[in-house]
Amino acid sequence: MAIGFKLILNKFSSTPKNIFILDGIGATLSAFLLGVILVRFEFVFGMPLTPLYVLASIAIMLATYSFSCYFLLTDNWNSAFMKVIVIANLLYCCLSIILVIYFFEELTIWGVIYFLLELLVTCGLIIIERWVYSKLNTEKL
Repeated sequence: MAIGFKLILNKFSSTPKNIFILDGIGATLSAFLLGVILVRFEFVFGMPLTPLYVLASIAIMLATYSFSCYFLLTDNWNSAFMKVIVIANLLYCCLSIILVIYFFEELTIWGVIYFLLELLVTCGLIIIERWVYSKLNTEKL
């Protein structure tokens, strides 16, 4: 397992701009799941509509930012763009945790499982992004 994770880290450190496409795809998937699937099956997951739409809207903004960085940044881009997405993903995770805690009584087991899995995946992505960001800053010294 650690070998696979190390391969992923090495892949993204050799082409760090690709992390934006990965982040954009993940955010798009989250927006679709939150704004379409979980909304449609609210009774299965238990999270009320308003927080689902808020999270989906944030995911759309994160996807837009990530895709914009991937397609618009030149080869000589500043690591600050990576820092923005790391911080934004951390804030998204914090908001998700707050909403899960606040609406915990309404969530079903499927809702808890969904949000735990989304947090796990997002935290894994944050670890990769943070590692790439650190590597970019070390190489510039």
